[in-house]
Amino acid sequence: MAEESEKAVPGTLGELARKLASLLSLLILGGVLSILSPYFLTLDNLFAIGLQMSVIAIIAIGQMLIIISAGIDLSVGSILALSGIVCTIFLADGVPLGLALTGGVAAGTLCGLVNGFLVSKGRIPPFIATLGMMGMARGVALILSGGAGVQLSSLPESFIFLGAGRLFRVVPVPVVITAVLAALGAGLLKYTRLGRYTYAIGSNQEAARLSGVNVQRCLIYIYTICGALSGLAGVILSSRLRSGQPTAGTGWELDVIAACVIGGASLSGGEGTIAGALIGALIMGVLRNGCNLLDVSAFWQQVAIGAIIVIAVFIDQYRHSKGAA
Repeated sequence: MAEESEKAVPGTLGELARKLASLLSLLILGGVLSILSPYFLTLDNLFAIGLQMSVIAIIAIGQMLIIISAGIDLSVGSILALSGIVCTIFLADGVPLGLALTGGVAAGTLCGLVNGFLVSKGRIPPFIATLGMMGMARGVALILSGGAGVQLSSLPESFIFLGAGRLFRVVPVPVVITAVLAALGAGLLKYTRLGRYTYAIGSNQEAARLSGVNVQRCLIYIYTICGALSGLAGVILSSRLRSGQPTAGTGWELDVIAACVIGGASLSGGEGTIAGALIGALIMGVLRNGCNLLDVSAFWQQVAIGAIIVIAVFIDQYRHSKGAA
């Protein structure tokens, strides 16, 4: 018994260290940047980081659910653009704000629902199904907008407030929305049946099915939630830009997946937390902000993010192979 206890302690410590690795990385990165730049720890700069990462973080919440289920969604950036275009077209046509916002989010939800059906009912690999949706959603956004941005001559103040307003004139509204959605997402994973089933599906889909889990229905729910969050992110971004852009979100699939992987998600499925997705998004936001403060080229920023993804996946694969051995 004593030997078993001794063996359990290192494993427990290793698991704790793995869970805290992303948070420690964020603190170390923040500490280094605060030394290198006197502007980093200013309140305005910290809120600017929060505002910049909020859209990525909102999508990452949905992407994290999919990655935990051992899937992936490459269409989130295109869905974001389509939702922003739908919302701004409605506003330009005089549709009431509430209906315009609902229309934008509904467009993203519909795309997510289609992804869910393709993956679950059609049994198409998530990579292929969402890759196809990436092209379709971007194409529809370009068709609806005629290939140009949808500029709005006048905007309701409440719409501008959604993406650029500040609560109590201090905290950016998108940051507050992100925090609320993160709390809801964490609650969904921890306290609901869908959350438990999501982990079960990611760990072993066939075992989950044999245990009575309706895998197809759960996957439809998961992809639909991700589509809805991508749609909401598109509406918030169009509010911040005060226009709808059909090219918005291009390449953001990389950023969203990177946020999840850096935050501790396993691409093999069955592991990940919403808090990890937020920390991953913050690491990317802090890294980009720090590079801008230090006048580092945007090209090198892409190199750094790509390297971080490769390292994070390598560590995850090494840990799994070591555990299997």
